[in-house]
Amino acid sequence: MRYHLTSALAATRVGELTELGLSDWHDGLAEKLAPATVNRTATCLKAALNLAARLDPRLRQNSSAWKIPLAAIPDAEESRNVILVDDTVCHLVIEAPAIGPAFALLVEVAALTGARYSQICRLVVGDLQTGDEPRLMMPASRKGKGTKKVSHRPVPISKDLANRLSAAAAGRPSSEPLLLKGNGSRWLKSDHSRPFRRLARRCQLDPAEVTIYALRHSSIVRQLIRAVPTRVVAVNHDTSVVEIESTYSRYITDHTDAVSRAGLLDIAAAPATGNIVPIAARTK
Repeated sequence: MRYHLTSALAATRVGELTELGLSDWHDGLAEKLAPATVNRTATCLKAALNLAARLDPRLRQNSSAWKIPLAAIPDAEESRNVILVDDTVCHLVIEAPAIGPAFALLVEVAALTGARYSQICRLVVGDLQTGDEPRLMMPASRKGKGTKKVSHRPVPISKDLANRLSAAAAGRPSSEPLLLKGNGSRWLKSDHSRPFRRLARRCQLDPAEVTIYALRHSSIVRQLIRAVPTRVVAVNHDTSVVEIESTYSRYITDHTDAVSRAGLLDIAAAPATGNIVPIAARTK
């Protein structure tokens, strides 16, 4: 947000901001940035100004100066979620060890759980539950408003992945990170970016388009296509039914054709008219 502020606007006191000045700044952003970027930038400024007004009652009388000029541009968000077919996801998982065994484990967890990278990084050894039906107690994301009532949710994983995670966690305390980098340190923000770009190129994919979050989007669509109830898909991926229906509906339309055809009425297979036995009318 600071990068896009003009020097004049940055030097203006909050109590002296005007609707006209903020409108001019907002219009200037719209001339050089995508609508979604304008919204994100303006939202940051609006949040900062609202905070200032809450902390200093004298500024509240000027809060109307930014409410209208910094309103969001409608229909600005254009989803760019990348959905990969199962073969491509498997190819990424299979090729990941060539980048590094620790990175390969991270990619496999992302592919099988569909969790966000930030959630996977916060997994600890104690979150791994082995047995006949292994699962990960996935930490809730920090997205959304307020404090979430559920801090962890069970996400099923395969026995093969559970065995590899158990081997990687052997001998370590339950409070330590479950997944570590090759040098033994924990995964931090953006640590996955460069190795995943290398992996994408290795699989002949565009690294600018296919990121680790394509594994999450693909997991959600895969479960929807396989008739997993939307509510269950939402819980597994720590999101909402509304978000899934608004974000992923258009991605699964083409893939669900075969599923829908199973419910079509087959006129040709209907019995001949002579074979139909009429039902006797009810008598009082």
